[in-house]
Amino acid sequence: MPKKKTGQRKKAEKQKERQREIRLAHLERNVADRPCNLLMECDQCKRKQKNRAFCYFCQAVQRLPVCAHCGKQKCMKSSDCLVRHPGTHVTGMAMVGAVCDFCEAWVCHGRKCLQSHACTCPLQDAICQECNRDVWDHGGRVFQCSFCTNFLCEDDQFEHQASCQVIESDSNKCGSCNKLGQYSCLRCKMCYCEDHVRRKGIKYNKGVDIPCPKCGHNTKETVNLAMSVRKYEYGRQGLDHDDEEGDDSYNYYGAGYASYPTGRLLELLLLEHIYTCSSAIQV
Repeated sequence: MPKKKTGQRKKAEKQKERQREIRLAHLERNVADRPCNLLMECDQCKRKQKNRAFCYFCQAVQRLPVCAHCGKQKCMKSSDCLVRHPGTHVTGMAMVGAVCDFCEAWVCHGRKCLQSHACTCPLQDAICQECNRDVWDHGGRVFQCSFCTNFLCEDDQFEHQASCQVIESDSNKCGSCNKLGQYSCLRCKMCYCEDHVRRKGIKYNKGVDIPCPKCGHNTKETVNLAMSVRKYEYGRQGLDHDDEEGDDSYNYYGAGYASYPTGRLLELLLLEHIYTCSSAIQV
């Protein structure tokens, strides 16, 4: 029979768990709220973009840069600074110490920020799932899909999330058997039944999402999702064509009807025909 836990031991375990949650709190923070992904307006061209060391459009340096790790604009009198400024508060270029290679933003001259930001930058693997562009290839902010948690650029975030709850199969049945899939993985787009979602020899905690046996992403119950087996390609990535020189074209607004699928194109042409006929009748 196991020994009964004392009050001191219970208190120590609760404090240990609380300290663990505090240490992991920055990892669970949303990418859109990180200082390296804040919204910035250029002082020269007045265009809004992601927090950067240099403007994406005119290459101008910001008058008041923001640290990509701690998010401060003014460095107060502190002993953590590698560049000493006793008795004064510094801003601008006197506050910065480096430029991050991943998020392309300024990092202040604090010892903690310079030592830890490059290893913990949330935009290290921030490549858009739709257009395969990283931070250096577009000027917008970076987001994560609410369903598959993949990185998305500012141009494709709404179109991707609108068509993310799709299964790459003909039905909602399990991929290993013919039973109805009770759990769905939104990253590999597959359904699993109660028997095949659990691996043999692995103990699962009660109340915690079961990881996908294929990719390890947390699965969700299919009844709580709007899963569909139909897939529609629309929007900016609806028509993927290349120029003669091989460069990818992202001209969404100039594509006209070409960016719509066939069903949507027929619907738009029909509405245009009805509008033309009604205008002619009124004249």
